[in-house]
Order: sequence, then C-alpha cells, then structure tokens
Amino acid sequence: MLHEPLTLTENVDPESTTIHDDIASPPTVRVWGLSLARITSDELIDLVDRLIARREPSYFITANLHYAMLSARDPRLTEVNRRAALVVADGMPLVWYSRLRGDGLPERVTGADNVYRLAERAAARGHSVFLLGGLPDVAQAAARRLSKLYPGLNLVGVESPMLGDLSVDEQAALIERVRRAAPDLLLVALGQPKGELWLADHVEALGVPVSVQIGASLDFVAGRVRRAPRWIQRIGGEWLWRISREPRRMIPRYTADAVFMVRAIIRDLLGRPAVSAVSEKPTARAK
Repeated sequence: MLHEPLTLTENVDPESTTIHDDIASPPTVRVWGLSLARITSDELIDLVDRLIARREPSYFITANLHYAMLSARDPRLTEVNRRAALVVADGMPLVWYSRLRGDGLPERVTGADNVYRLAERAAARGHSVFLLGGLPDVAQAAARRLSKLYPGLNLVGVESPMLGDLSVDEQAALIERVRRAAPDLLLVALGQPKGELWLADHVEALGVPVSVQIGASLDFVAGRVRRAPRWIQRIGGEWLWRISREPRRMIPRYTADAVFMVRAIIRDLLGRPAVSAVSEKPTARAK
C-alpha cells in the first residue's frame, strides 16, 4: 500500500500531482531541483502494477545525484521530470539530505535492485517485458539470466540499438517493433540522460504502459559489472566501490557530482532559489 497523503510541510513539495484520477501519486519531497516520491520499493512495485492495469503510456525515473546534476544543467530534463509518472531516489545523498532537512525519504529505491523485483512481479502477474539498450551480448545475457531466475517471465523483445547511428526511418522502425511487441513493461538501458530524453520523446508512440530507464542495471544482471557488497550499499559507499572498479571513468564523474552537491547545499543554506537549469553542456554518461 502507498503511504497515506502527508500533511504538507515547508519541505514537502506542494506541486505533487495525481498520476491518474484513480491512482493517487505518493507525496513528493523537493531535493536539489527534483521532486522525489516518498515511496518504498514495495510501494513502487505495487504502483507499477496499477499503472500497467491503467493501460496508458507512462514512464518513471530513477534519479541519483548524477541525474540531479544533469537535470540542473540540461533545461530539457525539467519537462522530462515533470511529465514522469514519478521520480524515485536512486542515490543515498538524496535520501540523506532529505532526512537532514526533516522530511526524510523512507529509503533508496534503486533501479539496479528493482529490475529484479519488476521481473519477478511480471512473471507472477503475466506481464510482458521488453529489454532495450546495453551492448548486444550484455542484453542477451541479462535476458537469459532473468528468464532463469523467474520461470515464466514473458520477454517479448531484446534489442540493443545504437541510437546515435540510427536514421529517422530506422528509429521509427525500432519504435514500431516495440509497439507491435506490446510489452507491459519496457526496461531501457541507454545511459543518462539519453534514456530519459528518449523515453519522454517517444512515450506516446511506444504505447507501453510503464517504461523506465535503468542505467547500468543490465550490466549488473548479466554479471559483466559487479555491484558492491550489500553492506557497502547499506552504508552508502557504493560510489567508492565503483571508483575502485572503474577509476578512469568514475573519478571525474563523482568529482563533478560532489562539486554540484556542495554548491547545492551552500545555496540551500544561503536561502537561495532551488537549483535550476543552466547553459552548461550536459554530460551523457550512463549510471
């Protein structure tokens, strides 16, 4: 069950909307420019079921600190986030900061964890799933592993397009293939913010009841990238683990994220307006 509606405080986002007349959105908390749903992983999986039952195209976003930075830098993401069914906190800095302000998010809701839970629920409820993105061998390996873990999972498509190399006609054909496969759930691994932008641009044409950009989750599922041990995840040290595994790629990224976070905290302490999009060139690295 979703949380009962909260009595709004100064830290709870007053712009919380309703996903649909018969599907109430969870209340949201504003952190560094993002309206984050006050929701647990259990509640997310139940809400996805309800969105699938609604049969109207939608997408949701798993946002970490890096995505908050990208949203502040790229004006296009403001509308992408506004149109999302919900945005969940896939990053401990977002959760910790919300708690420091006294309007704590209940937990981190990660794409990497919930890809398994979504597949498990899909197998149990008979929902069909389409995997889109990742390298071809990675996507296929992830599909095989999910099918093995959850017998009966109905995978209706696995594709690994290089979107930047597709012509207009080829992209239209890709969208048509997804539409004809008619999945209930579309798991997209196209990197940040490419995946979120692509979903927002094509959500209606795709016609999928629920879509979500899952970052590097297919790499984790396929076993090509090892996640941090659970105890490291629990204490919020997964970023250190990823730096130790991919220092050349992750050190610049996490440095930029840390600078953004410090500036955002200082801005809050000084009582300045929330982080807003600026004209810096957006980064397009994956989660």
